[in-house]
Amino acid sequence: MEKEYQVKLTSTEITALWGSYINDSAISCKLEYFLSKVEDKEIKPIIQHAIEIAQGNLRTLTEIFNKEKYPIPYGFKTNEDVDQSAARLYSDTYVLYYLHQACQIAIQGYSVNLSLSVRADVYSYFSECISQLTTFLREIKELLLSKGLYIRAPYLPIPEDIDFVKKQSFLKGFFGEKRPLTGTEITNLITNFERNAFGAATLLGFSQVAQSKEVSEFLFRGVEIAKKHCDIFESTLNEAYLPAPMTWNIEVTDSTSYTFSDKLMMFYTTALIALSIGFYGTSMAMSPRKDLALQYVRLSAEIAKYAEDGAKIMIKNGFLEQPPMALDREELAMQKTKE
Repeated sequence: MEKEYQVKLTSTEITALWGSYINDSAISCKLEYFLSKVEDKEIKPIIQHAIEIAQGNLRTLTEIFNKEKYPIPYGFKTNEDVDQSAARLYSDTYVLYYLHQACQIAIQGYSVNLSLSVRADVYSYFSECISQLTTFLREIKELLLSKGLYIRAPYLPIPEDIDFVKKQSFLKGFFGEKRPLTGTEITNLITNFERNAFGAATLLGFSQVAQSKEVSEFLFRGVEIAKKHCDIFESTLNEAYLPAPMTWNIEVTDSTSYTFSDKLMMFYTTALIALSIGFYGTSMAMSPRKDLALQYVRLSAEIAKYAEDGAKIMIKNGFLEQPPMALDREELAMQKTKE
């Protein structure tokens, strides 16, 4: 009988699978804690559904890793990285918005992974992840709408006819009269405001329960950066007579008891920073008005420095699990020389 040929995983595929495992193990920890604290009977089954999705993903990923004889990432463990008996840190409303934000980000991430996957089982896995989450996202949106919590973007007037840009001033924005914001620019300003406002609330809670002073100070610095960025985005929207979304600090309790491990909180924080840099880059590319593009460049530079400081803390404390890497050929050559 002909031996079945198994196509090896590419560097892109193994990295995507590895990152997915780490993310789902971290999400599972947070969701288990949220489930133990939630009081709203309508939100509780949504959290339970999210846990089932994350744990199902972990089982499938484990099967793939075992099949490839690839080491299963350590990731995060509920019994190590979260104390479910800790006091309540976030409100039920925060948890519902957390699920909404996390689901949106995951769908975008899975879409990229799907587009880069070739092997049938990997492609099928990410395709199924997207299918599950699109249905789950609809459930979350329906619940937000039913509770009057869904924040809609501003409406735009309906034009009388199609038109084309005729003046180079469409690109300007530093001096003199600024043209109105385009729908794309408004979308990016609002979504970046929302992510920073939500990030500020998340890091505020984290900073209160961090065990290390160094980690606590780093996290609170992130709160200040996020608030500053919110102010910039809000100012730009207000100049165009458009409203900014709400902030979330009131959804954080005054708890200071151990809740999440410093390792888990630093992972989430550095992941949020990486996402922000990506979103700002996309926003810059989609903003023809030069003042907005420059604004995103400046803000990206600020959080890139913050990301570097976070990486140093993670390495120093042994929090950073090494991702899949290429061979160090120079080191191999040096070892051979020593022999």
